[in-house]
Amino acid sequence: MWDLIEKGLEHNGLITAFAFVGVVMWISVVLSKRLTFGRIHGSAIAIVIGLVLAWVGGTLTGGQKGLADLALFSGIGLMGGAMLRDFAIVATAFEVQATEARKAGMIGVIALLLGTILPFIVGASMAWAFGYRDAISMTTIGAGAVTYIVGPVTGAAIGATSDVMALSIATGLIKAILVMVGTPVAARWMGLDNPRSAMVFGGLAGTVSGVTAGLAATDRRLVPYGALTATFHTGLGCLLGPSLLYFIVRGLVG
Repeated sequence: MWDLIEKGLEHNGLITAFAFVGVVMWISVVLSKRLTFGRIHGSAIAIVIGLVLAWVGGTLTGGQKGLADLALFSGIGLMGGAMLRDFAIVATAFEVQATEARKAGMIGVIALLLGTILPFIVGASMAWAFGYRDAISMTTIGAGAVTYIVGPVTGAAIGATSDVMALSIATGLIKAILVMVGTPVAARWMGLDNPRSAMVFGGLAGTVSGVTAGLAATDRRLVPYGALTATFHTGLGCLLGPSLLYFIVRGLVG
């Protein structure tokens, strides 16, 4: 009986992958609500689970693709490939209404640029400090400090190794968790009590999951405004990371 089920799952790899990821997300949301009371977003917990499962899969098979090296989960390799990944990024960007984004004004644009460039500088500097001193590694890890999506997208575009891309994801994940936990604590000091300040905060913080969870714990009415500007970070980071920022880093470190 199990052989028949396993064969069916293997022959429908992509459907199996979607179902498996759905179960992981469900578990992550439950853990987020029950263990952290919403302080840490379910997506952040899901990423940690994904990294652990990738390590387990790679260890069991000795391969380089994590769970995708197991025949039962081969569809995850397709689901996590460039085609669906980029489709998801574009779909996220389509959620933003340009007319609403204009309400943030010029200060929102400045916050968005600063929120992209400053984390990149910090991430690239940390990479250099820990011995990753080639342009590709510094750019990839720096891009991960923008968001945990920008890191691997940038790394794949400029030819980074899998371990460096994993570090970039971890960097973005740490940032997201810090924003999630720190936002409610610092909300009064930052003046997060109106839509305009939420937009500026979303532009500076950048991580959609971190901003969403942090504002939800502060004032749920501010979540759409913070997420509005934060959503642009993925597209802007994916645009600047493999191009302008990479060339600047390569010009500086050779």
